[in-house]
Amino acid sequence: MNPSPDIREILGESPGPFDRLIGLRLTHADEVRVEAVLPVKPELLQAHGIVHGGVYCSAIEVTASVGASLRAGLDRQVVGISNRTQFLRATTEGTLTITATLGSDDDGRYLWDVVIADDRGRNVAIGQVQLLRLDPKD
Repeated sequence: MNPSPDIREILGESPGPFDRLIGLRLTHADEVRVEAVLPVKPELLQAHGIVHGGVYCSAIEVTASVGASLRAGLDRQVVGISNRTQFLRATTEGTLTITATLGSDDDGRYLWDVVIADDRGRNVAIGQVQLLRLDPKD
């Protein structure tokens, strides 16, 4: 497995290849809050011309995972065990803003709350991701 990059050094970029593919860029990242932006482009739309629900799920997963990785320490691995996303409003254009905040830390079980807003500040999706810190084997 490749070592994790220092996420703080890639602000303004995407944390991974998939994130680069969809265009997600981190704008802030620490142990309790992660922010990112995602320009809506035609490749992210489904057949009816609105942002595909999987894009929202992915953006929610990425931002929560970045925060959980920073919380656990970049020398440790975290894995997602649940991703719940609610779709609130259709979006066809603009730039989405994603904000993930730590909801709870129960000894290595992290719950992150995530909000995705459009250019007008309206929530278009909300979600929660639960992640588990994997402790090294002795």
